[in-house]
Amino acid sequence: MRSAVVVGAGIGGLAAAGALARSGWKVTLLERDDRLRPGRAALVLWPNGVRALRALGLAGGLEGISTPVPAAGIRRPDGTWLVQPGAVDLTGEIGSPPVVVHREDLHDAFIAALGEQVDVRGGIAVQSARVRRDRPAVGDGRVTFEADLVVAADGPDSAVRRRLAAASTFASGGFAAWRAVIPWYRAPEIPAGTELHGEVLGNGQRFAYASLGERGSAGGSTRGGMYWVATVPGALRPEPPTGQLALLRRWFAGWPAPIAQLLAATEADDLVQEPVGEVTPLPETFGVVAGAGGFALVGDAAHAMPHHLAQGASLALEDVATLQTVLAELAVPAALGEYSRIRKPRILRVLQQSRKAAAVLQVRGRLAASLARVHPRTLERAAAAATEWGGPTG
Repeated sequence: MRSAVVVGAGIGGLAAAGALARSGWKVTLLERDDRLRPGRAALVLWPNGVRALRALGLAGGLEGISTPVPAAGIRRPDGTWLVQPGAVDLTGEIGSPPVVVHREDLHDAFIAALGEQVDVRGGIAVQSARVRRDRPAVGDGRVTFEADLVVAADGPDSAVRRRLAAASTFASGGFAAWRAVIPWYRAPEIPAGTELHGEVLGNGQRFAYASLGERGSAGGSTRGGMYWVATVPGALRPEPPTGQLALLRRWFAGWPAPIAQLLAATEADDLVQEPVGEVTPLPETFGVVAGAGGFALVGDAAHAMPHHLAQGASLALEDVATLQTVLAELAVPAALGEYSRIRKPRILRVLQQSRKAAAVLQVRGRLAASLARVHPRTLERAAAAATEWGGPTG
């Protein structure tokens, strides 16, 4: 039986551990925390991410925990329309819109799919990666884990990537982002005539929001509510969450409804602060051969990029679906080469669109007036890049 070690129990790591186990691998899943914890807040899955879930056999029940995100238009801070509702088609070639899903719901689905072949080890902070006895190995300074395959899914600051591709580092984009989900029992009433999905953009700041299901119903998400994400220029804020929330309320004061209502209903414990940046330069390869086995970089460990296109989770799932497919057909060294050959061009295309979107979404000062001409076209191209994925083999 072939063996694998998966480093990191986020979306990419859980998906990889389950996929390998269902394919007959003996899997050890290493997580820094003492136990597997779901990510907080929510995330957007584009149609390519949903398609990757289907390829992995994980899409069953997704409709019950997700809510479609329509193209609701984009407003300026004064409430006027920057992009009219319906002016941009976000469905792309696949013909379905993105969906928003609570991270805890997705986490539960992935945990249920792990199976009995996965040995979960908590409290393991991987620090090293090397070849041992002609096989890849990782360790935390106390214990070494070796296998035929090591999957590095340990995020943008990946310790495994630092050992394999030292020149590739996570660089801040000069922005910070916050996410939160306000559960329905304390979510504000949205003013009449205001859509439950929307986005407001101005002077480098961005605030987007979406509904997780419908108030008072079981549809959409078992953990329903109002989801929002805000981006502002600057570094991560050192203040405690209460101070961060006060700053957000001040920075977005006077912006159109329902932003003030959402921030007023948000509690400090709801906040998840995240850096905005990218892994640069991209590693030369996403698959590193080590003897008769090797290492595979997936998700943010391989190619973290600014969240403007909300593609992080979807690209990680694409990675895992591709890796699973090539490993079913080839020996590990050859599979790793094929995995990188397939994934690198795709990531470069999406990264290019992400940078173009950032150039528009982060524009500040007088240049912001140009958004009215550029932004719709940029979103159309981003949707095309997000939905062009042809499946695990290309």
